[in-house]
Amino acid sequence: MKHFIKAGLSAVILISGSAVANAQTQITWWDFLEGGDGVRMKALIKEFNETHPDINISSTTLEWGVPFYTKVQTATAVGQQPDIMTYHLSRFPLAVPQGQLRPISDDELTDAGLSPDDYFPSSFNAAKVGDQLYGLPFDIHSIVLYYNKDALDKAGLLGEDGKPKGLDGLENFNAALAKLEESGVEVPLSLHTDEGGSMWRVFYTLLAQQGAPFIEDGEILPGDAGLKALNAMTNWVASGYSPELISYEASIALFTSGRAAMHINGVWEVPTMKDLAKNGDLGFEWGAIQIPVLMDQKATWADSHAFAIPHSEANPISAEKVKTVLQIIAWMNEHSLSWADAGHIPAFKAVAESDEFKKMEPNATYSALAETAVFDPEISIAGVAGPIYEATQNFIVPALNGQLDPEDALDMVRDELQGLELN
Repeated sequence: MKHFIKAGLSAVILISGSAVANAQTQITWWDFLEGGDGVRMKALIKEFNETHPDINISSTTLEWGVPFYTKVQTATAVGQQPDIMTYHLSRFPLAVPQGQLRPISDDELTDAGLSPDDYFPSSFNAAKVGDQLYGLPFDIHSIVLYYNKDALDKAGLLGEDGKPKGLDGLENFNAALAKLEESGVEVPLSLHTDEGGSMWRVFYTLLAQQGAPFIEDGEILPGDAGLKALNAMTNWVASGYSPELISYEASIALFTSGRAAMHINGVWEVPTMKDLAKNGDLGFEWGAIQIPVLMDQKATWADSHAFAIPHSEANPISAEKVKTVLQIIAWMNEHSLSWADAGHIPAFKAVAESDEFKKMEPNATYSALAETAVFDPEISIAGVAGPIYEATQNFIVPALNGQLDPEDALDMVRDELQGLELN
């Protein structure tokens, strides 16, 4: 009889365990986050799963860039897409016409306890195509100016507050580069000069600082603002302030070794600087600020790691799962302080304006750029690994390194892009 009782209890336990498992909403997640970003995101997913026993996120990390976006396109076409994914906001104008992203309605946003006012307007608006919302930003990541405090102080370019002085205005900035050279600095400004993505970010920043559009009435790079931006960049290389054809890794090494006084790169390299400084391997005090106003107004290229819901006509997501996904997104935004430790600016204003974030340096110093951040043009040829990046690689990079005349290079950019679908 005891054996029957034990068997019966075992069956009850198995059935109960199965019922709990079945009660869980299973959410599939894709991202392209590696390195420190990947570690931080996996920690957030783990914490969410531990604090939400009724939901289980199963995450997969795919290769960044073209491989990720190609995989998404294929998966949505055959109905094998995840329930939620990370996605660059700059890619939305390309993905939406292809039917890859599910729109988020005002009611769905409200039901999740979210509002447009929770986000910086620049990033929230970049999550729209036309008037329709297709995702929610998680961060704002931009380029910034890293600087060696010791080198700038020696050249008389460091203020009492420990921040650079006298860098606003292109003429002043160039004069500062000359002062750094005169003070014995080997490389006044380190740039990643051999790759289109990095140089697009600088070029687009200088274009936006002139209040100039990349495209207007269907015309690519109207007027002379593009030439002014490119001439500024080519002058840094031609004058010897920035080396030619420097790889990404080498551009960072020039700065971290103390050979370069300043370095333009993304906020994602903040952890690199922090780790080197913490381990005593940097050899100088460093800081990071918003890109100086070299032209007419504040503006800095930016993008966002956003959350989006893939759409498939073959296998559309259920309304109940959409609610769960938006619950996850809301939670991730509310807990994005640890994500900011990677150098990013939280897109969720409650976190960006919190006392904890205001104590986080150097993020808090450059976080004001969120108000004047400029995202890639809302056209299908823009965005990470898109045609604009390719045209920059093919024509602007050679001009920057003295292999093409700047004016000819921009004409080639126009010729390359003008015939493509620009909607």
